[in-house]
Amino acid sequence: MRTEVLVIGGGLGGVAAALTAARLGRTVVLTEATDWLGGQLTAQAVPPDEHPWIEGPAAPPGYAELRRRVRDYYRRNYPLGPDAAQDPLLDPGLGVVSRMCHEPRVAVAAIEEMLAPWRSSGAITVLTGYEPVAAHTDGDRVEAVTLTDLHEGREITVHAAYVADATELGELLELAGIEHVFGAEGRDETGEPHAPETADPLDQQAVSWCFALEHRPGEDHVTDRPAAYDHWRTAVAPFWPGPQLSFTDVVPITLQHRTWTLMDADRTPGDHFDLWRFRRVLAREQFTPGAFASDLTVVNWPQIDYWEAPLLGVDAQQRRKALDASRDLSLSFLHWLQTEAPRPDGGTGWPGLRLRPDVTGTPDGLAKAPYIRESRRIRAEFTVVEQHVGVEARPPGAGGAVFHDSVGIGAYRIDLHPSTAGRTYIDIESYPFQIPLGALIPVRVDNLLPANKNIGTTHITNGCYRLHPVEWAIGEAVGALAGFCLDRALPPRKVRSDQTQLADYQRLLSHTLGIQLAWPEEIRSRPHHY
Repeated sequence: MRTEVLVIGGGLGGVAAALTAARLGRTVVLTEATDWLGGQLTAQAVPPDEHPWIEGPAAPPGYAELRRRVRDYYRRNYPLGPDAAQDPLLDPGLGVVSRMCHEPRVAVAAIEEMLAPWRSSGAITVLTGYEPVAAHTDGDRVEAVTLTDLHEGREITVHAAYVADATELGELLELAGIEHVFGAEGRDETGEPHAPETADPLDQQAVSWCFALEHRPGEDHVTDRPAAYDHWRTAVAPFWPGPQLSFTDVVPITLQHRTWTLMDADRTPGDHFDLWRFRRVLAREQFTPGAFASDLTVVNWPQIDYWEAPLLGVDAQQRRKALDASRDLSLSFLHWLQTEAPRPDGGTGWPGLRLRPDVTGTPDGLAKAPYIRESRRIRAEFTVVEQHVGVEARPPGAGGAVFHDSVGIGAYRIDLHPSTAGRTYIDIESYPFQIPLGALIPVRVDNLLPANKNIGTTHITNGCYRLHPVEWAIGEAVGALAGFCLDRALPPRKVRSDQTQLADYQRLLSHTLGIQLAWPEEIRSRPHHY
């Protein structure tokens, strides 16, 4: 196949890149290893982590459209209660983590709606069930990518003028021999206050294999005891106050010990919220009485963070073993919840907890793919470090660094989960930030652009650039950059180095596409809190 823009990876960044390039008149091939587009929002079953200003103009335009379509889907198809039906900011799940928590498959439907006219016109071709196996290069260009059909085994090679790596682990960076880094950079290299003293490539954030649950009191839905259940029942991480299968963990910000309750009814006044509401995606109270027998919640809780082995810097067999162990941990935690978790009434277990495979679109009820928090990252023309966005690392009240080449904005705390090096949480304040164009341009290769968590950040700053709206914003900037460069026959680094071209590109982003490139001053200098 031949196309103008090839996007490998159908997560939020990949979808945003494809849509933006198509809107600028370019033909696109978009590929995805699973059968669901949407990445962390859908195939990984992670309700959106968002900033406080997401309902306003700070949201990337396409991401705001996606959120509107999700709400409209519920309004068209679900028996909403009268208050929810009238709420312009409808929140189907009333989850704690976001201002709008919803079922993964509803986001899939909304994404398909957004793509539909472009697919019908032939502007965007979508290939699901394909993963990249080889990249074909000529000097400093990626000429084509070969993909394999995961179901039938046949291969297809796609040639393109521009290639976006929107994979979850930055797969093309390795396949194409593009300069990159993974794991933790050292303080001796970056000067970041919270970096380890020296680099450790195997220091990578935990992954999580999420799953969806409902609760049916009085019923028995206990799952089989997983093979490694006894291991997880007794395993104690160096950063954990007790066994992994427990309601006691640490507060990420203070590292103080805390003990969770599962259901809201079990909480005592003054306790933090319960686990059930943490990432709830359907709250019965939002719908007409009797419409649903139970809430639906997604388990992406601290207890399923898999930290024993990394996914990058190891061979395929070791990676597969780590992924299998991650699945086993999730199933072990579920079995513990059903059978041994302490209840406030003195009993143990909630046997009525039931997996919902239909919610995740899988036979077993686990997500289609693991939740990946950290990827390979390009060696970029410009790398965002903690000193650009971290509150502690900047002068008091300075706000986030202002980048002359901004292509979008985002906001989130620097939030790193426990790591495969035995490190505990790093969860520190950051300022609302900009996405610099320099972080999207590899130091050498001319026509490959990163469109996921693989941009020019560090192990530390990836902690605030890795969330749903930011990934979409990165994808929009990449799709627009590919279209702009094709229009003017310019390489991306020329756009950044030439002030006239940069101004024209930023005008395309802000005036034509409606992308906000800078925060209002009163927000830029305000630390981001949860």
